[in-house]
Amino acid sequence: MDSKTLRQKFIQFFVERGHKQVPSASLIPEDQSVLFTTAGMQQFKKFYTSPEAAPAKNVVTVQPCFRTSDIEEVGDNTHLTFFEMLGNFSFGGYFKKETIEMGYEFLTKELEIDPKRIYCSVFKGDEINPRDEESVEILEKMGLTYKEHSREDNFWGPTGEEGPCGPTVEFYVDNIEIWNLVFNEYYKEKSGKYRNLETKGVDTGMGLERMLVVVNKAENVFHTDLFDLPHKKLHQFLKKEDSFDERIILDHIKAAVFAINDDVRPSNKDRGYIVRRLIRRAIVKGNQIGIVENFIKKIAEEVFETYKGIYQFDQKMIQDELEKEETKFRNTLSNGLKEFEKQKQNLTGEIAFNLYQTYGFPWEMTAELAEENKINVDRKDFEKAFEKHQELSRTASAGMFKGGLADGGEMETKYHTATHLLLASLRQVLGPDVYQKGSNITAERLRFDFNWPEKLTDEQIKKVEDLVNVQIKKDLPVQMQEMTLEEAKESGAMGVFENKYGDKVKVYSIGDFSQELCGGPHVKSTGELGHFKITKEESSSAGIRRIKAILE
Repeated sequence: MDSKTLRQKFIQFFVERGHKQVPSASLIPEDQSVLFTTAGMQQFKKFYTSPEAAPAKNVVTVQPCFRTSDIEEVGDNTHLTFFEMLGNFSFGGYFKKETIEMGYEFLTKELEIDPKRIYCSVFKGDEINPRDEESVEILEKMGLTYKEHSREDNFWGPTGEEGPCGPTVEFYVDNIEIWNLVFNEYYKEKSGKYRNLETKGVDTGMGLERMLVVVNKAENVFHTDLFDLPHKKLHQFLKKEDSFDERIILDHIKAAVFAINDDVRPSNKDRGYIVRRLIRRAIVKGNQIGIVENFIKKIAEEVFETYKGIYQFDQKMIQDELEKEETKFRNTLSNGLKEFEKQKQNLTGEIAFNLYQTYGFPWEMTAELAEENKINVDRKDFEKAFEKHQELSRTASAGMFKGGLADGGEMETKYHTATHLLLASLRQVLGPDVYQKGSNITAERLRFDFNWPEKLTDEQIKKVEDLVNVQIKKDLPVQMQEMTLEEAKESGAMGVFENKYGDKVKVYSIGDFSQELCGGPHVKSTGELGHFKITKEESSSAGIRRIKAILE
């Protein structure tokens, strides 16, 4: 089954069952707390509390989505930057029984998936919200196999400090999570209390590419018709084949095409920075497998062809932007890579900054090249070098830095501050022996490594998350003091004191909660951050744990 048939079947199935087809929303969301549209429900968020304003009680969409929170995982079997989400939604029209039954019917009847390949997961309940007894009863009556999971896996939302939220039922096929059914039955108040929603709502999301893998028993999301034409074109340019790098190139170019089509031009700020980073990463990966000439706009032609009749593209504008960006970067790429090779054994934040300033290498690219060469380079040193070379000054309004912080502007500034709150919270929950062992911040998420010998429990994760959100809610001031290194040590400020600091250091205090040596940048007060959510806790290496988190 190809992608066009699957989209058509999904829409037709739900239209026949009383759903109104609604056009997809832009990749630039109305909700400015996030950079891109990451899910089908974002355009419908307001209808869960104001169902009378919805275009219909029951709707169905195919929504283009853009996520860079797991960019390191792109290239594996299931992760993509750009993907399409098939979804059916209800604002007081139907609830759990109909949603689960229609979902199962679509999988087994329309897509003819063997029921033996399917199992479900359901919310097991905790001290905050009860077990989803209603869904369990429905699944048991239908004779479906299910597993009970914690809040982290089977309770959605809300986005932001408050809003609609509820338990989820997820469909798995061959152990791949393919369809998430969210039942919005609660409203979480700013105080943290949950009340029952007057009108219960349904929000579901099924990844088109993952479903194609399941239906066709394909090897991975790149082995579908959505990548066939671009992949064939890419092979005309290759000097040597490397399937992992090829996947990253194809993913990044497609994501850049769709973002530019929604008028996000490559730049050094916010959304534009992310698009620039994707394009440049694709070029570097191409260079590593022998592509030395401009190739991106040729791949873009095949993306247009792949989605012909599905989406409208401003083809000339997109290709002009891609060609301009590739030419600009290629003019300095080989010299930048030579400089990296020359300096890699003594790589410092200052050298990383020089690669950014002189050769256009985003921080993430240098960090990735360093990781491939098993070399450590400290991001904070890069930030200090950036600050030294280009005075950072805030705008009066939102804590933006003139010209944008080297790689992400306002959202990255927020994540930088949130990292301080995260470390202080981890030390409160786990103890004073916890220290930062590394961090990586993008405009979409933070990643934080710290010393701890074992996996955190769900309770510990929740305590840390709640502690951070309490400090955000307090709207604590973020203040900076310059002092000598000795004074900083005596003040009890956190920091890696083995690093080479100058005569004076900057110490940032967040109320009485956190005090750290840092080169910036930071927001003026914690109330600017939104809602903090830990999305993943995993091992980084022996004795080191890694947390990924987002601000909603």
